[in-house]
Amino acid sequence: MPLLRPRTRAVWLRLHRWLGLGLGAVFVMFGLTGSLLVFYVAIDEAIEPALAMPGPAPQVRSWQAVLDALEQAHPQRDRGWRIELPPDGQGHITARYLKPAETTDAFYKPLLVTVNPATGQVLANRYWGEFAATWVYDLHYMLLAGEIGHTVVGVLGLLMLLSLVGGLVLWWPRRGHFHDALRLKLTGSRQRRHYDLHKLAGVGGGVVLLVLAATGAALALPGWVEPPLARLSPLLPMPAPKASLHPGLPLLTLDQVLIRARSHWPESVPRWVDTPPAHGAIFRVRTWLPGGPSMRFPRSYLWIHAQSGEVLAERDARKQSAGDAVLAWLHPLHNGEAFSMPGRVLACVAGLLPLLLMVTGILRWADRRRARLARVRSRQSPPVVADEESCH
Repeated sequence: MPLLRPRTRAVWLRLHRWLGLGLGAVFVMFGLTGSLLVFYVAIDEAIEPALAMPGPAPQVRSWQAVLDALEQAHPQRDRGWRIELPPDGQGHITARYLKPAETTDAFYKPLLVTVNPATGQVLANRYWGEFAATWVYDLHYMLLAGEIGHTVVGVLGLLMLLSLVGGLVLWWPRRGHFHDALRLKLTGSRQRRHYDLHKLAGVGGGVVLLVLAATGAALALPGWVEPPLARLSPLLPMPAPKASLHPGLPLLTLDQVLIRARSHWPESVPRWVDTPPAHGAIFRVRTWLPGGPSMRFPRSYLWIHAQSGEVLAERDARKQSAGDAVLAWLHPLHNGEAFSMPGRVLACVAGLLPLLLMVTGILRWADRRRARLARVRSRQSPPVVADEESCH
């Protein structure tokens, strides 16, 4: 018995076809830009001359020296820096100044400053979206259209998910016919080859593409995803401690703050630190703890007093709810980081599949259209009547 009734199948076929024809180019853009973004940091370092590292990667000798270099290069920027900490302490260090006066009206356009930690030299001052790697990121994440584009990307991700589900539903074979449904007949007709290539590309990469589309839509639509999750499983709150400086007490260096963070959680790997603004008293350290799915964007935090080193608050992702766990897995599943380098390579390769699906889908649609027009012409052609001479 077929999986779908003829009328239901016709609806799914029409939906799948017109989503593919109407939005296929957008889905291809998502795939190709997503493939690049899996390795966008490495690509940026490779194509930006100022970031070239002809010798060994520089070693961080002092985190305070990095912060000093940032503050000396930009003394007017007094609201604190967000510094990315490489887990091995090697390589150029990039910090973000989140709301520079020059780009206040933009949805997201921080200043990115890259420092050589061995020399303290500032190598690059760049605004997000104004160089290749981050331009591609903005295209993928919000269609270069700010907050509205961000929402549109989420809706398009849901439509991509619907198209993929439709393709799998249309392909799903009857019981006992899975072997035949997975065959590629290279010796068959051109139409058959187009169909088999489209089918196998969708089935072979379908699970990965479903995950990428679903997680991408969820990341772009947090306002749609987090409230229902919170109702099902209350989310771990994000603390917001307050503190002030104590007159006469010296400030801790950034190195001392990070030592304090590691002493609080000895098994942790600090990955980002937000330095306090002028006259502010709190460092926020974002840190990875064992078991966390994302080393680059972990979900555990410490708030540390800038003078006493006291831990004012913490957010321990190991105590998170099921809803928090779902949110924690979205980004590392979307970029493949959850499965280390093999997962990233798989996500990168999967980003090429929408192009293959669009090309083979268009060829399949053209084959069916030609066949349909040929049937119409054959019905409309007048019958051939033999003349008298041909009867003799």
